[in-house]
Amino acid sequence: MTIIRHAIFPDDKPAVLVIWREFIANSPVNLDYQNNDAEFANLPGKYAPPKGCVLLADREGEIEGCVAMRPVNPEICEMKRLYIRPQARGSQLGRALAQRLIEDARVLGYKEIRLDVQAKFVAARRLYASLGFVAAEPISFNPVPGASFLGLRL
Repeated sequence: MTIIRHAIFPDDKPAVLVIWREFIANSPVNLDYQNNDAEFANLPGKYAPPKGCVLLADREGEIEGCVAMRPVNPEICEMKRLYIRPQARGSQLGRALAQRLIEDARVLGYKEIRLDVQAKFVAARRLYASLGFVAAEPISFNPVPGASFLGLRL
């Protein structure tokens, strides 16, 4: 059985780094502009509680997916790095992680979640639309052609 849980730092740092590096390696676009090495060196960094988090989909010690949240300002947070490993795709795990993150954001008092999504991530775009995300103003730099920002009022 897969459970969704908060990553605990520093214990979960190695597992988070492995799946995030897998996410980057499997991206159809170059994500070097995100300065990942600096972010990874400082985990949990901007994802630290109480206003941020990393959620892991944990199947008996095997991490099948992840998603993260960071504060943008007191009212807006950003959803980052929603990723499901290939062997767990099709199980609605991405939806479950996103819904849990949305609920956590509400509990923390955020008024809105924003994210950016690449044009090539068709399944992700469908998922976000089904959860109520709509076009929104950018909250960070994304130079990838076709990328768009989405937001969800909480």
